[in-house]
Amino acid sequence: MLYYALVFLVVGLIAGALNLAGVSTVAVQISWILFLVGIVMVVIHVVTGRTARVA
Repeated sequence: MLYYALVFLVVGLIAGALNLAGVSTVAVQISWILFLVGIVMVVIHVVTGRTARVA
């Protein structure tokens, strides 16, 4: 999730450098949302203390 947030952030920064305001705005907003979702998922994982099961 955080990987995709970083990808959208890079796309937004490149689009901003090329003066593509609409694309830049949308990409940065998507990256912000994905970043927040990723952080929430990490916090939930840490709080619950669950580990991955190995079959």
